[in-house]
Order: sequence, then structure tokens, then C-alpha cells
Amino acid sequence: MKAPPSSSRRVRTGLFEIDFGSTEVYREGRRVPIQELPFRVLATLLEHPGQIVTREELQSRLWPADTYVGFDEGLNTAIRKLRVALGDSAENPCFLETIHRRGYRFIAPVSEVMVDAPAESEMPSSNLEKGTLSAQLRRKPRWPLLAVALTAMLIVTGIVYLVRSSSARRTPRGRVMLVVLPFQNLSNDPSQEYFSDGLTEETITDLGQLSPDQLGVIARTSAMAYKHTSKTVSEIGGELGVSYVLEGSIRREKGKARVSAQLIRVSDQTHLWAKNYDSDLNDMLQIEAQLGKDIASQVQVNLTPGPEVNVARTRPVDPEAYDLYLKARFYLDQRNPAAIKKSIDQFSRAISKDPNFAPAYAGLAFAYNLSNVLELYSPQESLPKAKAAAIKALEIDASLAEAHAALGMEKSHYDFDFPGAEKEFLEAVRLNPNSANAHLLYSNCYLMPMGRVSQAIAENQKALELDPLSLPINNFMAMTYMFAEDYEKANKQFQRTIAMDPTFPLAHQYYAYFLETTGKYEESIKENERSEVLFGSSPEQASANANAMLQAFKHGGEQAFRQRNLELTLNRLRRPNDGVVSASEVAGAYAFAGDRDKAFEWLDKAFDERDGQDITLLTVDPSWKQLRSDPRFGRFLSRMGLLD
Repeated sequence: MKAPPSSSRRVRTGLFEIDFGSTEVYREGRRVPIQELPFRVLATLLEHPGQIVTREELQSRLWPADTYVGFDEGLNTAIRKLRVALGDSAENPCFLETIHRRGYRFIAPVSEVMVDAPAESEMPSSNLEKGTLSAQLRRKPRWPLLAVALTAMLIVTGIVYLVRSSSARRTPRGRVMLVVLPFQNLSNDPSQEYFSDGLTEETITDLGQLSPDQLGVIARTSAMAYKHTSKTVSEIGGELGVSYVLEGSIRREKGKARVSAQLIRVSDQTHLWAKNYDSDLNDMLQIEAQLGKDIASQVQVNLTPGPEVNVARTRPVDPEAYDLYLKARFYLDQRNPAAIKKSIDQFSRAISKDPNFAPAYAGLAFAYNLSNVLELYSPQESLPKAKAAAIKALEIDASLAEAHAALGMEKSHYDFDFPGAEKEFLEAVRLNPNSANAHLLYSNCYLMPMGRVSQAIAENQKALELDPLSLPINNFMAMTYMFAEDYEKANKQFQRTIAMDPTFPLAHQYYAYFLETTGKYEESIKENERSEVLFGSSPEQASANANAMLQAFKHGGEQAFRQRNLELTLNRLRRPNDGVVSASEVAGAYAFAGDRDKAFEWLDKAFDERDGQDITLLTVDPSWKQLRSDPRFGRFLSRMGLLD
């Protein structure tokens, strides 16, 4: 059998990572058993994602030249085994599409990945037993920052045409839009990828604070979609609606770094400016600030003195602390429980090396916030630490937008101090209007809880303008429309998000909730089945779950559907190994089934446990609609601080 060329390449698709060098497949860090021939078929299809690979091409690549008898059966068996390994189905494929009488096509988005930062042990396997990705029946999505927690999931260049025209239309008149493409790692060491990625992110952040009313900077998630891209500057500019593209590279050797950057005007591909920066590693923050000023001047932005260079941000930093900080950002951007835990460790080590390194405290605060969102730690374990880290960051440097946003998130989800949260979010947006994360948190953690839905939509739209390829932001845009009861826009936005990446499980889960909310129960059951498979359930288990719900609905209608959901939620509550079930989720299931007394009993538990992710959205989330006429609901809102 012919072997494809060996490679150290590794790609991600859905929840899976495929390692071409070791010929292994992983799902969320766990190895998926797969035989040699199915893997070779998969590798061949992945060489041409989105394109038809004919049966004849597969035969010539993978079978001996004289093989005729048994080829059809062998290929069909390999495809079946692949579908089992990926949890896919021939009838409703997410990964492998059969092209009748011709061949097969790999239809899911594919992105290049690097798994580990240098000089560290292998990334721990994701601890997903805590409920985020467990098998579930009509499990209500945990709205607020689940979208942010998964911001880095699978954005690939094949979907960007979907946002081309809309991103251009959203750009404010007279505002110049710029994208910083991922810096190339020229160090001849793949393990240094974290450093080039970190410099990309830091440059985006610093540029975002330079005359933001006149200069808009595309966020990291959308920019990183173009890593290793073969697309032209013109194509990238058209897809993102930007006028300028910054390309750069970094070579790091023996404590020194050389950064090269060039600014290109999209309209005519003119190279307006290019420059090399040579520095010791402890001067990297100064290089970033200088780079930002040079770029801003080249796009003729009138800089004000304040935001140009902040002394606190550009002070010398211990090189080892800065290196640990970049590793921590690398792990933070992976947005899974194991990686978040690793990022907390790296941020803490950076702080130990340099106790006055404010960005490390800000990153630590956000990591602790996300550890609560991903149920890695309880609110009591994580959010007070997030608050302490954010306050420390601001004591050192009050101009850090990220620290203000992290503190606002904690005040919303743990302290239930909504005036305090509003103050922090407004300051974060003022300091860095180009922060998609700040706009999203302001929308999600303050405006929505306070029922200011139209403003929440406007802030989410700003986040989407700055990060048009972010699946979570697109997904939350659909949710904000749903909360506003604009179901037509919500439906279109959900379908748009799913079209961007059919393997993104949250889009299917939230769309199932939307369908249920609008009374389309059978469609909701089917959509939830898709999300369960993408979350990691076996197709057989997901099908059994869907059939149970479908039978309940067919025999007893809507009320039987609601009661069955409650039973299944309580069953999971009694079986901790099936995943974490929060008090607010139990309260929501009782409310959905119409048992108000039990719903309020569990809401009180959720309040005591500071389960702010869900209960901050009481006024807009349809799950609580049946409680709103009860006098106890108003009293609970007052207790939460959600009544003006």
C-alpha cells in the first residue's frame, strides 16, 4: 500500500486534532483509536479540504496498482470506520460527505494548529467530565461568557466570504480599518510559535488603543484565521473590510529578537512602509509601542498624546517573566479547561518573576473568570481570585482595559454589583474601543442583565465589526436577537453561524434552544442531537436521547416534553459522573416544567452559590418566562440588584 509522505503537520477540525507525523487522531486531548487504512484515507481527504477526492484517486494513492478485487469493499469499510471515529453519519454528515458514484469530500473547516508551547510538558488532556461537553438532553445553554470562553474555536479561511460585505458595511464612515496578520516565526524552531503568536496579539492590543475613533483594528480571532494563508492582500482586505494590512515576522535567538514589519495598502497593494527592529527581549514592550506609533502615522491617524505610549506598559520587564507571560497567553487562547489551568500557572510564574508586571495580573484575572465559565473551578474558588488579580493590575497600571473588563465580569457574576460592573466596562471600552472582548462583555454581563436589549445588540455589533470571523461572537449575536424577541434576525444569524462552521457545537446547541423557544420542538430535538454528537457523545447515544424526547412530545405534547426534560436533568443531578449540573440549570428545568415553588427554591441555591452566569439573565432569558408573573420573581430581582 502506498504511503503518503511523512509530515509533522497537525490540523484541527471540530473537536478533533489529526497528527500526520504520528498518524494519530485526538478528541479534546484523548486519543481516538483508528486503524492505518482509515487514517490514510482521512489524510488524503485532508490534503484537499472542501474538494471532491474521487474513488479512483484514492485507489491510485492508497492501494497497490494491481488491486481491483476488494477495493470497493475496503474503501467503504475504511469510510465507515472513519465516520465511527469522528461520530459522523452518512445521512447528515458534518465531516465526510459522499458524492454519489464519484468519491468523497471533507466538508468541515480545517485549521493548522500547534499544541504546546516550548519547554513545557505536553498539554494536559482536557477535563471535560465537568459537564461542558457531556452528553445532554435539552440542556439549556449557559449563556453569558460561554461564548467568550470558546473564542478561539476553529475559525478557518474557507468561511470568510460569509462576512465580506457585512463587515465592510458596519465600518463607521471615516474610520480606517487595519488587520495585523499573524507574525511569521522565522526562528527555525516550531516550538517558538507561541512567541510570534504572542507578539501578534500584543501588537493588536497596543494598536487598538491608538486613536481608536479613527483607527479600527481587527481582533486576534479573525486575524489568526489567516495564519499560513495563501490568500492575497486584496482577498484578505475584501473579506475583512480593511484598508491596510500589516505583515510581520520575528526571529528570536540567544536573548535577542528581530521584528520586521511592513504596511500594505489594500487598494493597490502598495508597500507604504517597512522597518526592522532589533532588541533585547526585555525591550519587547517598547518595540510594540514604537511599532504601533509608526503604523498609526503611516495611515495618517492624528494621535493624541495620551494613548500613544503608556509608561507603565513600556517599562522594562524581566525577560523570563515576559516569556512566561506569552506562554500563558498562548494557553489562555486555547480556551479549554486544561489549557486555562496551565495559563493560570504560567501567569502566576510570570508574576513571581516580576511582581510589578501589570499585564500578567490582568491575564490572570481573565483566566480565573474563564475557569469559572468552563466549570474548572467553582465561583467561590475562582472569582475572588479574579477580582484580586484585576485590582492588583489596576493598582500598577490603571490604563489596562483588559483588567477593567475582567473586574467588571467578576462584579457582574459574583458580587452582583451591576453599577460597579457598568463603571468597569465603560472604562474598558473608553481605554480601548477596539477591544472586541470589552464590547462583548459589556453587552453580555451588564446591558443584557439590565434588560437594555437594544444597547446590548449595538455593543455586540461593535464586537462583530472588530472580530467578524469569531464564531462565538456571531453566535451570541443570534442570542441577543432572540433575547430581543426579533426571531427573524435570530434565525438568520444562527443559520449564518452554522454555515460558517457546521462542526461548531455551541451553534447547534443554542439554535436548538431557539427552535424550542419558538415552539418547533421536533426540529429542536434533531438540532440538539447534532450538538450532542459534536460535543462528544456517540451517535447511538445521541439518537437514543433524541428518540426519548421525541416520543415524549408525540405522546404527551409540550408539557410531556417539559416534564421529560426535568426528569433527565434530575437524573444527571443524581449521577455526578454524568457532568456538573448547576443549581440554576435545575431551577430552569423546574421553571420550564411549571413547578414554580421548586424553581424558586433552586434559584435561592443558585444565588447562594453565586451562579451568576445564568441568573444574571433572568429578565431576558425565555427559560424564566413562566416565573415572571409570580410576586417572588420581582423580589428575587431586587435581591439580585437587577431592578433599577
